[in-house]
Amino acid sequence: MDYRDAGVDVEAGRAFVDCIRQMVSSTHRPEVLGGLGGFGGFFELPSGYQTPVLVAGTDGVGTKLKVAQALNLHQSVGIDLVAMCANDVLTSGAEPLFFLDYLATGKLDSEQLAAVVGGIATGCREAGCALVGGETAEMPGFYQPGEYDLAGFCVGVVEKNQILDGTQIAVGDAVIGLASRGVHSNGYSLVRKIMAEAPRRDRDTPGYDWSDCPPLLAGQSLAEALLTPTQLYIKPILSAQQAGLPIHAMAHITGGGLPENLPRCLSDRLAIQLEPASWPVLPIFQWLAEAGDVSPTAMFDTFNMGIGFVVMVPEEAAAAAIAHFETQGVAAYAIGRVTAGEGTLTGLPT
Repeated sequence: MDYRDAGVDVEAGRAFVDCIRQMVSSTHRPEVLGGLGGFGGFFELPSGYQTPVLVAGTDGVGTKLKVAQALNLHQSVGIDLVAMCANDVLTSGAEPLFFLDYLATGKLDSEQLAAVVGGIATGCREAGCALVGGETAEMPGFYQPGEYDLAGFCVGVVEKNQILDGTQIAVGDAVIGLASRGVHSNGYSLVRKIMAEAPRRDRDTPGYDWSDCPPLLAGQSLAEALLTPTQLYIKPILSAQQAGLPIHAMAHITGGGLPENLPRCLSDRLAIQLEPASWPVLPIFQWLAEAGDVSPTAMFDTFNMGIGFVVMVPEEAAAAAIAHFETQGVAAYAIGRVTAGEGTLTGLPT
């Protein structure tokens, strides 16, 4: 009896590392020291910082993985993984530097997991951060065939006196929303319940098929809409900082939507008044609300509702900020303003 008899193929694991080696190296920056395969990844701090502070973040993709696994389409969730971590690190004003991943599965399927790592590498290149290592764990009996789970870890750097910690926000600041690409990576437990159980007008049996193309989606299938990867905001934001735009705070709109995430960057003396009619709600959210009979309050408490990232700037800089993000290919909207208050968010449907 050996390890393979127990369900762990060490040789397949080694072959998988060789398979992904070129993908990993394609993400490397000049600061990366060494290559894949050591006990740790090495990254030299970039020059030019007086008092550099490292910012770390970790996250996963949640039950969106169930959708990818059901459809056997795996690359987009790799991009999601990077975006969920790197966008979080970005909110402190930090530039993401490097990334690590943890990938666990019941039985190593090299083709499936290479697609996942390919997506992670794509996300890292788009975010400008290096994939310096990771762990692939084969855990027989822990996951069903074809299942895997992901976790990501990102580290960035910011000058100490430029950390965005909420203290720079002032009454009157404009709240600028950057458009999302869709559902991103949160709310998929509700998405999957709607897909499985929502009643239909056109047939007696409930639920929807991934190949369905509701009229609201203008020819796009539910699979295409719901596997659209999370938007990476790193390059547009870093470009805005380099252009001298005075960003006072940022928020990544993830689980819990705007009500959960915007107050995280406020002091207890400030509040935000939102204007929900100031940005377009994407068709996929309209479909989810209608198909699942989800109330407006529950929609905003669950999904990003078309706003994936928020920056706060002085009111006089709002027009320049919106124009800058448009040049970066990201639609931006003035969605509210900062007021005096107690760390709350007002203006959303109740």
